[in-house]
Amino acid sequence: MRRILCVPAGIAGRVSLLLLITATAASVATAADVDAVVRGVEKRYQAARTLKAAFLHRYTESRNALRVESGTVYFSRGGKMRWEYESPEEKLFVADGKMVWFYVPADRTVTRTKMKESEDWQTPLALLVGKAKFSRVCGRVELSDARTSAAENVVLRCLPKSEKADFSEVLIEVDGQYRLVRVLIREPGGVETEFRFGSWQENLPLVDAMFRFVAPPGVAIVDETTLGGPLR
Repeated sequence: MRRILCVPAGIAGRVSLLLLITATAASVATAADVDAVVRGVEKRYQAARTLKAAFLHRYTESRNALRVESGTVYFSRGGKMRWEYESPEEKLFVADGKMVWFYVPADRTVTRTKMKESEDWQTPLALLVGKAKFSRVCGRVELSDARTSAAENVVLRCLPKSEKADFSEVLIEVDGQYRLVRVLIREPGGVETEFRFGSWQENLPLVDAMFRFVAPPGVAIVDETTLGGPLR
């Protein structure tokens, strides 16, 4: 015969109250953790003058990896950056603070557009140095239970400011020193763009010429703005 345990009303009430307090405390602790990580990341990159890192860039549709590339990226204050794609094909993505240039040597063509009109996901990262601020992109930031690449790492989930945003969420993995490890952008339709970073170096003496693009002789320049959209 199954025994039925009867709990006095007073005890049951105290248990319910304890559970409520515990849940509330956990929620407050989580919020505090998120704020601490956000402040840590922003402080680290706001203090940097220049950055250098190895990167892997993966583009996926419906869980099928359509493009996986790697190389070296450089950042400098003023919204400047230089992405040197090295594998499997040489490419160059340069932002000088006002314009974005994308050059594929094998095609003998370079496309350019204004930074504020660029639809490339590299562009928001241009503000990483000196002006890192989650609120520029995220309406809300919370902790995610997504798998991390190391036990000490945490993943932040960035939700868009409005329904008109061109992404559904961004997962941002950071290590124990608040360095970016991975940025995963999820868009409607099962489209994902992922950047993985490693070997970060800060405050290197980078010359400003690195962030200016001069088209080689014989290379055609195509202005994306006049064509109404990206070419790649």
